Amino acid sequence: MEMPVTHTDLSAPTLGWKKPKRDLPITREEKMGIVARLREGLHKTRAQIASIVGAPRFDESFYESLEEALIAADIGMELSQEITGRLKEFIARKGAKTAEEAYSLLKSMLVDDLAGVAWSRELDAKPAVILVVGVNGVGKTTTIGKLCNEYRAQGKSVLLGAADTFRAGAIEQLRIWAQRTGAEFVSQHPGADAASVAFDALQAAQSRGIDVVILDTAGRLHNKVNLMNELEKIVRVLRRQDQSAPHEVLLVIDATTGQNALKQAEVFNSIAGLTGLIITKLDGTAKGGIALALAKKVGVPIRKIGVGEAVGDLQDFDPKEYVDAMFGDLPAGGE
Repeated sequence: MEMPVTHTDLSAPTLGWKKPKRDLPITREEKMGIVARLREGLHKTRAQIASIVGAPRFDESFYESLEEALIAADIGMELSQEITGRLKEFIARKGAKTAEEAYSLLKSMLVDDLAGVAWSRELDAKPAVILVVGVNGVGKTTTIGKLCNEYRAQGKSVLLGAADTFRAGAIEQLRIWAQRTGAEFVSQHPGADAASVAFDALQAAQSRGIDVVILDTAGRLHNKVNLMNELEKIVRVLRRQDQSAPHEVLLVIDATTGQNALKQAEVFNSIAGLTGLIITKLDGTAKGGIALALAKKVGVPIRKIGVGEAVGDLQDFDPKEYVDAMFGDLPAGGE
């Protein structure tokens, strides 16, 4: 198959990116800073839950207010009722006698739910090919840039492929991230065949010994048939060069869209066979429960969460930290 000429940017980084001077495990102080940003990002969700649950007596009103709080946090009515029902059974087995004990058991149960779909995949292929999907406006291209920065900080070489050829702005935005992070960059003209860009990107990465290829894709979910055909073609072309590619298919989700994000995940999972989720824009939203809904309904592990605009605000997803930040402690006074 004859491919159009690819424009490849191999220039030195121009926007001041520097590899960290050390490759050490994260320090306790850095870890505390990450947890603090997560708690701050979810403060609206936590405050909303606390205001609804209040400090109830440990009777049926506790379960009623808890179910209302879960629904308000965008977990969804069906799942909120299911969680409340399971909690009653859990409490009966554990013998909780106070609202505080019941609330603690709730958090423990939800951590187990999230850990049940925890991420265990290792990127051991070279080049490892990551296909990033998501509707327009969720912060997909910016998230790719942050992922690229993370891999570059680990000392890996990265190539970004601009396969979202539908929007000229997406191509230029990705080019800037390549410059910022010192990554290589492959693109074609706006409107070019996305699979052709993917082909050239993987071919370039193989010939240059690149560690990680990250491919941006278009997000025209309103035209599901075209999107499905495009993604299927990208995968088909990639597998002509590497039968195991893509090694990850990551969906970027905007937390502020609430239950609509769940529908997006279900559609993209049926189209592309997702291997992981990245939830963005969790900072300042009252809909933090969407993470629980996604994990339960879609069954795809949450890889990363975004709690701010800074590069360091894209964090690894930790079920316990997330649940603690979302629910906090039950207000004092319950019996």
